[in-house]
Amino acid sequence: MDDRRLLSRYEALLSAAPQVVWVMTKDGTVTPLANRAGRTPEGLWRPDGEATWSDAVHPKDRGWFGRVWQEATRKQSVIDIVVRVRLRSDPERYRHVKVIAAPVLDGSGEPEWVGTITDAEDHWRTRMRERLLACMAAVPAARDLTEAFMTTASAVVPDLVDCIAIFQVHHPTDVGFRAVEGALSAAPTARVALAPGLPPLPPLTEDFALGSAAKEVMDNQVTKQLTFPAGRPPEGPISDASVRWLRQAGATSLVLLPVVVEGRTVALASAANCRGNPPPDETDLALLHDVLQQMSGPLRRTLELQGVRGMALALQQSFLAAPPAVEGAVVTAVYHPADSTAEVGGDWYDAINLSGGAVALTIGDIAGHDMDAATTMGRVNSMLRGLAYDSGPTASPAATLGRLDRIVQALDTPSLVTVVHAVLNPAPPDGWHLVLSNAGHPPPLLIPADAPPRYLHELSAPDPPLCVSDDVPRTDLQAFLREGDTLVLYTDGLVEVPGRDITHSLENLRVHAETLVRRGLTLSTLVQSLLPPVQERRDDIAVIALQVRRKR
Repeated sequence: MDDRRLLSRYEALLSAAPQVVWVMTKDGTVTPLANRAGRTPEGLWRPDGEATWSDAVHPKDRGWFGRVWQEATRKQSVIDIVVRVRLRSDPERYRHVKVIAAPVLDGSGEPEWVGTITDAEDHWRTRMRERLLACMAAVPAARDLTEAFMTTASAVVPDLVDCIAIFQVHHPTDVGFRAVEGALSAAPTARVALAPGLPPLPPLTEDFALGSAAKEVMDNQVTKQLTFPAGRPPEGPISDASVRWLRQAGATSLVLLPVVVEGRTVALASAANCRGNPPPDETDLALLHDVLQQMSGPLRRTLELQGVRGMALALQQSFLAAPPAVEGAVVTAVYHPADSTAEVGGDWYDAINLSGGAVALTIGDIAGHDMDAATTMGRVNSMLRGLAYDSGPTASPAATLGRLDRIVQALDTPSLVTVVHAVLNPAPPDGWHLVLSNAGHPPPLLIPADAPPRYLHELSAPDPPLCVSDDVPRTDLQAFLREGDTLVLYTDGLVEVPGRDITHSLENLRVHAETLVRRGLTLSTLVQSLLPPVQERRDDIAVIALQVRRKR
């Protein structure tokens, strides 16, 4: 009687508790023992003979849950795990539960399993948020956006989503903006994360378009989720390339989340659940939003640097005018800033016509990669331009650089300056007499029309840069240019590569120039062909070149 009374009280207690108590036989039959008719949080699923454990478990958890269950039944050990299971009230939604099960021998000595299911959603969400934010702790100190985006993408896959691609959004006011209808500046592969087994994403080029849904999210600054049957995304609001990939991946959803800094959409995350996995729910989206907001620090710094860089580039470009027309020669010049948001250098070129048909060419570089370097470049360029014009076509370039050195050190904050200053005078009928002085700069390259290219420093080293000491003796170097000969002045960004010997790089440039000359290229095409590929450029590059032509 006492045992029956204790059992009755125990069953009443279990029925009132927010959990389900069940027993499972060795053959997999599950029978509720308590809370058979009671309500569990949010209609939590409980075994009722109409579905198996495998059916109720979230698709992402079925693999590891099955392995844990098989191992526990084989060893007859206790199971204590947290797993997502389907809600009774809404079969499309899942909730985390804590499952504890222990083996018990029945009357015949066969093992059966007695277990409980307890709601663990709030606890799991709290722990997950703490873990994600811990992963994101390094983002505010990230060296660049690629590192920040890579950390963010890796943190959320595959726990929250199966795939994520993070894009920096370019605006018309950004430096280097190119208007492309419906397109965003796409992140490189480092800013993408995929769950194992998914097909690779289509190439994320600079003009990768995300479609009208992305524009809506950026304009309205609200999260938008598109859900659809597995592998059947809508074609209207999503780009064709994205639709093809979503079909191939068996996607069930596409989520677009904006990252807003000071009222401006500066990044966009595009996330998807694939292979038939359910779309993320409201809590998943909230976690994604919290994680993405951790990028606001690096993005804010990037915007600030872009603003400074934009001003520096505008200042620099104001001094880089197109070379003037020169009778008996053609002159071309190019300038490419470093492929970095944080840096803009002090590289410059200049060309001015002097009296008597002469021309002065200059190439130079101010130490540093900031606004100070750009403003110093402007001052030095202007002073040298004035000195060259005032000195005239017969002046020694070495003497001109000596005067410039003294003025800069006396009137300006000294900065290390390397420069080549050249004066070319026409020598009838079709030649040019060249005199130049080199203050610590990479050697000019002479490409004769009928001989291999060579550097104009093979007999002597360049003089020291400007602003190293007072009254540095400077020298002139002379050469003669004939019809078809080309003189190339350039900054160190064309040849200097971190970790590579400069002598090796100079020889590569000389050989490359010799190959290009054989193709009969125009001077403009020749200069462009001398530049390294965009992905290999680590510094600013300025080039100015003169090619002798027959006078008309």
